[in-house]
Amino acid sequence: MWFKHLHLYRLHGAPELDTARLEEALGEQAFRPLGGSEPRRLGWCAPAGRAGTQLLHELQGQRLITALRQERILPASVVREEVDERAEAIETAEGRKLRRQEKLTLKEQVYEELLPRAFVRSQKVDLWWDTRRSLIAVNTSSRKRAEEVLDLLRETLGSLKVTPLASQTLPMRAMTAWLGDPGARPADLVLGDQVELKAKGDDGVLRARQVDLDSDEIQQLLEGGRQASKLALGLEGRLGFVLHDDLAVKSLRFDDALIDEASQADDGDDALVRLETDFLLMTQALADSIERLLAWLGGEAQSSQDAPSV
Repeated sequence: MWFKHLHLYRLHGAPELDTARLEEALGEQAFRPLGGSEPRRLGWCAPAGRAGTQLLHELQGQRLITALRQERILPASVVREEVDERAEAIETAEGRKLRRQEKLTLKEQVYEELLPRAFVRSQKVDLWWDTRRSLIAVNTSSRKRAEEVLDLLRETLGSLKVTPLASQTLPMRAMTAWLGDPGARPADLVLGDQVELKAKGDDGVLRARQVDLDSDEIQQLLEGGRQASKLALGLEGRLGFVLHDDLAVKSLRFDDALIDEASQADDGDDALVRLETDFLLMTQALADSIERLLAWLGGEAQSSQDAPSV
């Protein structure tokens, strides 16, 4: 249940839906298995998996819904090899070279024939909707996947205006300052041991893990003009994470004390109770941490209210 990566969005003018109505709306977009010739499909599924059937869990204003994405994996190299074999056979039989358009038609034919036999990959993506703070977070490492899930939610609700969460101070500027000047770090910020440094020119990206970020080597790189595009940070007693320059929060690691609190909760060996207990404890920690992160970055940018919705 514990999230690994989050893309954060501010929700504007959320539609008023109670739990029953939202559950019904989710049911209308529930996941159905792929048909034989469909390349991909996305729909809602039960967050608890086999342990439950409800599509929505809501506790103290915190909503959990889960999307299931399936796609057929058909490598381009497999299609290309089959097209080449068939094209060669046709050219040999007819004694001529196939035209470009004929090869494109042959490629489409091969793709349609092989697709139903392709391997199917499934991926679940959790979405957390904080109704109290008008915040939506999608548990995926990919911004593209997050926006696919938001598109599904928009289709489910009929409308959904969200903008990527933005801060007054650009994350890259703040991370570079924290890295270069210990005095600039907020009192409750814990510096981690992972960084990605970008150069202004064409010198590429330098990535370092398990290093002392206060070392002379790191300081020399900063003095040379490099800026921090990713930085491992922590909030003591809560969690650790890697902050990205687009304000994505990845590689989440929750504090042992929080995990122990969840494990000691009495769930009566009920998987649904366990899911909801973990979810509530996790979102409480995340909500507090996101507020602290925004404070570190000078608060939320007002411009995010006016940015184009996704």
